[in-house]
Amino acid sequence: MTAHAYRLKANANARVLSGHPWVFANEVEAPLPPECDGEVVECRDRAGRLLGSGICNGRSQIVWRRLARERVSLDDAYLSAALARAVARREAGANRRLVWSESDELPGVVVDQYGDALVVQIQTLAMERRSALVGDLLHALLHPAEVVYRNDAPIRRLEGLPLEVHTRSGRPWEARWAAIDGFEVWLDLMGGQKTGFYLDQRLQHAAVARHCPGRSVLDAFCNQGSFAVHAARAGATRVLGLDSAPEAIEAARRNAERNRAEARFEVANVFDWLNDAARKAEPPWDVVILDPPPFAKSKSALEGALRGYKEINLRALQRLSPGGVLATYTCSHHMQDADLRAVLAAAASDARRRVRVLEFCHQPPDHPVLVSMPESEYLRGYILQAD
Repeated sequence: MTAHAYRLKANANARVLSGHPWVFANEVEAPLPPECDGEVVECRDRAGRLLGSGICNGRSQIVWRRLARERVSLDDAYLSAALARAVARREAGANRRLVWSESDELPGVVVDQYGDALVVQIQTLAMERRSALVGDLLHALLHPAEVVYRNDAPIRRLEGLPLEVHTRSGRPWEARWAAIDGFEVWLDLMGGQKTGFYLDQRLQHAAVARHCPGRSVLDAFCNQGSFAVHAARAGATRVLGLDSAPEAIEAARRNAERNRAEARFEVANVFDWLNDAARKAEPPWDVVILDPPPFAKSKSALEGALRGYKEINLRALQRLSPGGVLATYTCSHHMQDADLRAVLAAAASDARRRVRVLEFCHQPPDHPVLVSMPESEYLRGYILQAD
């Protein structure tokens, strides 16, 4: 803890006053010296009242991220206790998210467990300086075979951090088959997307599969093919997965073959594929799954993203059979539920379909949402039925 402290501007309408854990550069009276970057400092309101202790980085637009409302130090004791609390909050299991950043009092730290391996992402300067300690504490707490650091997310550049991938031991962790929810999945923890697998969609794979027996299924933006493989094993009569990334299609085919799932996969731009006039002559699909990458990676991109989501949902509804099911998701925290609902309503109107909600979908409990931090909720979706 340094002797320096941020003080909010007198006219700042800062969200931190309502419990949000972030303070932005334009909300404070003055910057702090560079030696505060990566360290713990206090933040106070205009009247001098303590708002909490948090990590500082003047090089980021988010200059302060709260650790606690009281005075704390970011030392072994704090990190050890926070990690232990995070693990204790989760249900036991071999594949789960163990730490979700601010939701677990560890801003910028994400930890996923895949069997006997842990994957750690560090996205803030203060935690980067303590990354080796985080790995040591996780090893002492859970005794994994390896801790993989996937510090290659572009968001690290906003904190002035390099992109890199390494392991705690210094030895490479080879890709291998792993059991997830009764299926064999090829996991490349050092090179796959995100931390190796989309753990946040595990509950949705099973939820959608319940609608697939005896039906044709289109899995758009299929990535590793998890929705498609679950659908095929559930008894779908025809399954097609689409993705623009050849490596994703290769992984999907490998996963389908390993699990003896009858599914086809094609490299395709989903927008172009659905807009192709030749589609009109083909039979409609009974189930369509839309799980695209985030179209809105920033607030400034939201307007264009909404057009993209509207277009893709409209095309999906046009290719859906009467009584068919559309499972549609967004993983951008900039897109609120009201935005998604409006997009779906507009798409349904243009498609001239009556659409009902079967299920509201959210990220699972091991990705906890802070009620005071909308950014901690990023995965939303609906399972819909169209007349």
